[in-house]
Parts: sequence; C-alpha cells; structure tokens
Amino acid sequence: MTSSITPEQALAVLRDADLLCTPEQIQSTLDRLAAAISTRLEHSNPLVLMVMNGAFIPGAELLLRLPFPLQVGYLHATRYRSGIRGGEVHWIAPPRPSVAGRTVLVVDDIYDEGDTLKAILGELRQEGAAEVYSVALVNKQHDRKVPGLTVDFIGLEIPDRYVFGCGMDYQEYWRQLPAIYAIRD
Repeated sequence: MTSSITPEQALAVLRDADLLCTPEQIQSTLDRLAAAISTRLEHSNPLVLMVMNGAFIPGAELLLRLPFPLQVGYLHATRYRSGIRGGEVHWIAPPRPSVAGRTVLVVDDIYDEGDTLKAILGELRQEGAAEVYSVALVNKQHDRKVPGLTVDFIGLEIPDRYVFGCGMDYQEYWRQLPAIYAIRD
C-alpha cells in the first residue's frame, strides 16, 4: 500500500501527537483481555481470525497470552483504504480458513463506529460459524455506533479522536508503535 504523505510528514505527525495510552497500559489491557477470553473460550477449540492490517500487532500480542489450543487465520476488510474517513466495506481477503461449524474469535484493533466489524461478523455467521465472538483493543467513545453490534471483549476506552499506534495507522504509518497516540486537535 502506498501513502499520500511522506516519511517526514509522518514524523511531524508523531512529534505533534498526544500520547493517550502508554505501552504499560496496553500490556496490562492485553493481559486482562487474554484472561477474559481464556475463561470463555479455552475449551472450545477456537479459530482466531485477525482483521488485517490493524489487528496484526495487538492480535499477535494477545495470542502470546492465550495458553490453550487454538488455530489462527485472517481476513482483510476495510472502510478506510489508506485514508482517515470510512466508506463502504471493501473485502481484500475473505476469512481464511473456513469458519463452518467453528467457534470464531475475531480480533480487531479498534471499535469505532462498528460498520466494518458488523459486516465481518455477519459474513462469518453466514458462512456457518457455530459461535462468533469479537475483541477490540480499543473502543472509541462516541454516540455514532452502528445499531445491533456488541463487542464481546473491549480493551481500552479512548476519546473520539483520530488515533494511531499499536496496530492502528496514520495514512499507513506508525502501526508498529508500542503506544497509542492521537492527532492533536
């Protein structure tokens, strides 16, 4: 994927950003999420699906904390397509492997409005998943959530700002940061 900004512009955004969540807060949150997921799913032989690209980093960190047998796959759906405003859901890669008859845990980076996650969960149910659960590292606090969506496991609550780091990007940059930042208003 290409970005519409230069590396120098990405550095300027980071220098001017506000730190919202420290690496220590994120690690503690991942520990808490893993404990809750383990309690609920440890005996269900789950298929854990990462929503690419955002869930790659928090999902990997979460998987390291799940001490029970599971299988891992991925899917890639987006509404942002390298921008900062959401649009229609675009499927880059459908869920892999097959979810038919499986207990599935979908790992996402952020629960913003929920349109993308709702479409993903609906697709998994339509493909015959026996049970579908979802986890999001962060929940953006606002009243624009899509009706009819419940995220089973929520990590951190964050304000209604554009955020990046820990899997989330700013125009394809900064997913690798161990903390979460917000663009300065």
